[in-house]
Amino acid sequence: MSCLLDNLKQAYLDGELAAAVAALKSEDLLFDVSQYLVDAANAEETLRSHSDTLIVLAHGAGANMQHEFMTVMAKGLSSSATVVRFNFPYMRANAIDGKRRPPDRAPKLLADYALQLAILSQQFKPKKIYLVGKSMGGRMSAILAESLSVDGVICLGYPFIPLSGGEPRLEPIEKCLAPMMVIQGERDKFGHKGLVETWPIMKKVQLHWLTDGDHSFKPRKSSGTTLEANLAETVALIKAFIVQ
Repeated sequence: MSCLLDNLKQAYLDGELAAAVAALKSEDLLFDVSQYLVDAANAEETLRSHSDTLIVLAHGAGANMQHEFMTVMAKGLSSSATVVRFNFPYMRANAIDGKRRPPDRAPKLLADYALQLAILSQQFKPKKIYLVGKSMGGRMSAILAESLSVDGVICLGYPFIPLSGGEPRLEPIEKCLAPMMVIQGERDKFGHKGLVETWPIMKKVQLHWLTDGDHSFKPRKSSGTTLEANLAETVALIKAFIVQ
């Protein structure tokens, strides 16, 4: 797998990721079920058969696929699609030795994401594929959809503004070739409502705001709403997006 990952990383850097992924279709890729979390109406049956709709759910920078947010999303969406979670390489390494590592650089993340997508496509043979990502995972999903064909990209808390400051990360949105939806908390420090709505490029996407939500979609007690309500709204918005 490391050799495949290195090859895909170089292919991404050379602008040849789509061709490299297409070449994998002729290979017998290993689906190690222990490396994934699969949620579906009947997960065991799904593993032995095909899926009409596959949602690949990518985690954010600081929390792995088992995080409560990821679990709530996967369970909520499992009635409408097969939902598969995976860990990016640095999180897989963290799970082995317990050490905390920063995220890998984008080329490695994207190479791994592309490999996971190839493996899952071969395993489930879906008719439709949607990439759903939290924060960093959403940004990687948008970038990947510039090269690979998917039916939609959904970003949950898109990290528009780096914590270190600088220009907003709008290029992945500009170049994303798939239909796209962004679900954002109104108070998100990585891109709040008053700022994001001033960018013309956002007219390209379906943009939805969660009442008083922060980057985790959590509102203040004084807002009159709850985290549970915002998460339920998120699930409903995603379900509506994938059936439109």
